[in-house]
Amino acid sequence: MKLNNGFLWQGSGLLSESGLRISCWSPVAMDARNKIGIFGGTFNPIHYGHLRAAEEVREKLHFEKILFIPSCNPPLKSGDLAPAEERYEMTRLSLETNPFFDISDLECKKRGKSYTVETLTALNKLYPEKSLYLVVGIDSFLEIPGWRQPERLMDLIHFVVVSRPGFSFSSIFSMIPEASVANLSEVDGGRRECYKTNLKNGREVVLLNVTPLPISATAVRMLVRRGESIKYLLPDKIESYIISHNLYQKGGEDL
Repeated sequence: MKLNNGFLWQGSGLLSESGLRISCWSPVAMDARNKIGIFGGTFNPIHYGHLRAAEEVREKLHFEKILFIPSCNPPLKSGDLAPAEERYEMTRLSLETNPFFDISDLECKKRGKSYTVETLTALNKLYPEKSLYLVVGIDSFLEIPGWRQPERLMDLIHFVVVSRPGFSFSSIFSMIPEASVANLSEVDGGRRECYKTNLKNGREVVLLNVTPLPISATAVRMLVRRGESIKYLLPDKIESYIISHNLYQKGGEDL
């Protein structure tokens, strides 16, 4: 279908008539007031890779806000994990300058293991009038079959799957067979900035290319243990917090 402004609508991506990629535009961007991105993780520590990806999701998909939920005691993580209250505080500090970012202590205030399926059930009760989208990297999306009650989890929420260095969207075809290999390849190749499909349960999965920032929390912790600089990998406030609270000084299993 040809639009008045000279763009072509092809499936769930927008291309110029020349075939060059332009900014993401799809039905998912409509009625932004009803859409909230849910961004969970250990944030051990939070860094610019997390923050930039969240900002691009919010901006490109026109979400009302991104809600960060630091995990307390994740079942699949162990080793060099800072206390939940420290990771929560670092996350809170990093969000202070962005009015579209918010934080929840839903998992941090819980005792015992933090399971995503339980968190999403609680969030649906807290935001009954909102459409919630779980924001995950390709690597995390591929791990969902190993999470608690994965089928129920997939029924609870929509997904935004963002690009990650070293991973391809084509690798998740087995989890979203409703998409075509050709469409996934177009996103991988950068011809499409985003692609939206619907699962059989009616939930949306939006694939989104974001700026590749090959920063990892594991690398940040290793640099701290070596006494090397972590400047420009994360906000200055977080660098100061890590130093002043002597975090990640001791050796531990890398996450």
